[in-house]
Amino acid sequence: MKKIFTILIIIMTATTIFAVDQYETNEPKSIYVSVDGNDAFDGSNTHPFRTLKKAASEAKAGTTVYVKEGTYHEQLLITHSGTKSNPITFTNYKQDKVILSGKNINVNDDDTSLITIRDQDHITIRGFTIQDLTTNSTDETVMGIYVTGSSSHITLENNHVQRIRTLADDGNAHGIAIYGTGAMKNIRVIHNTVEKLILGASEAIVLNGNIDVFTIERNTVRNNNNIGIDLIGYEGVAKDKNADYVRNGTVVDNLVYNISSYGNPAYGHEYSAAGIYIDGGKDILLENNTVYESDIGIEATSEHKKKYAEQIEISNNRIYDNFYTGISIGGYDHRRGGTKDSTISHNILYRNDTKGLNGGQLLLQHDVTNNLIEKNTLTTSPSRIFIANYFTTNEGNVLKENVYDKEEGNHGIWIWKNKEYTRLSTFKTASHSDE
Repeated sequence: MKKIFTILIIIMTATTIFAVDQYETNEPKSIYVSVDGNDAFDGSNTHPFRTLKKAASEAKAGTTVYVKEGTYHEQLLITHSGTKSNPITFTNYKQDKVILSGKNINVNDDDTSLITIRDQDHITIRGFTIQDLTTNSTDETVMGIYVTGSSSHITLENNHVQRIRTLADDGNAHGIAIYGTGAMKNIRVIHNTVEKLILGASEAIVLNGNIDVFTIERNTVRNNNNIGIDLIGYEGVAKDKNADYVRNGTVVDNLVYNISSYGNPAYGHEYSAAGIYIDGGKDILLENNTVYESDIGIEATSEHKKKYAEQIEISNNRIYDNFYTGISIGGYDHRRGGTKDSTISHNILYRNDTKGLNGGQLLLQHDVTNNLIEKNTLTTSPSRIFIANYFTTNEGNVLKENVYDKEEGNHGIWIWKNKEYTRLSTFKTASHSDE
């Protein structure tokens, strides 16, 4: 009996040691990368790796990769997923300035990005400067950060994306591109700066395809030659065609300015780029954003016939000094979709239409149905147009308690179903509004 008892103690001790060892492998782990490191090292703080590629290969669930100051002429491909309780984070070390540069990267395929997340979950990218990736080819798209596939629970935070450029006349480039070809959930784009981009026909920050639940918050998007923030549906991006649209998200507290397609070879002399654009999204809140000196402040519609931006709330935004119009809803021609069941409220629209393009402060275009426009303050520019509606496909919209401020000595102008009114009372009668 004594021998058997001793053996049991040994077995139990061995089992306990194994359990402790196994637990320790799930403990949070830190990996370090330095321009002075070596991939033959162990990746510790005192013996860091040299490349992001090596760090990514070692970064399993629960790992934080700290990248030390310097310029890294390489791409970062995330190759493992984290979990809810053990995410994977790539971040700059302390407050170090970490640059991922595309200057020496050969752009030779359809999509080239400096950071790529494909079919991975629970990933955070934080604190990097991502810059200088250029293509001259129409067939190539360059991107600062690219998230695709069915990646979910992704956070992009405190990054600076700049000088991502297409020099082809009909080319494409993105600062941050998130394409839900599979089902994506919980995407967070927080407090990034995205600037100085040459975008061609593409966008500075874009979410496209099957994306459900997202937050775009406190970003600065500026000095780009096409759309600032774009939320897109119905372009055939998602494998599930019934879920091929961005939905259930917020766009809050962003600063967007100097966004214009004028002079962009893809658009010529058109002022058509929105600071914030919902193109076929659903159940989205746009609140407390500031947009100025762009072609269009905020736009919500769908570019695809019989498709809609729907259940959109545009509220408490400050929109001023934009070249064409402040807020635009509805398709720009009869071949497009429209805007329905949405609310535009408590916005300040101040002196938009600075180029005299007759877009006014609020532009209602094709296929605009059952929208509520209330309690906004509209102040005219020299064009004197408050509301511009040149289409007759305008049904069931309610206007109430809006405030119209005009320049002293000038009358304001309201255009409703392509008829012009210079008195608020006659406009109210024509639009059946309760102002």
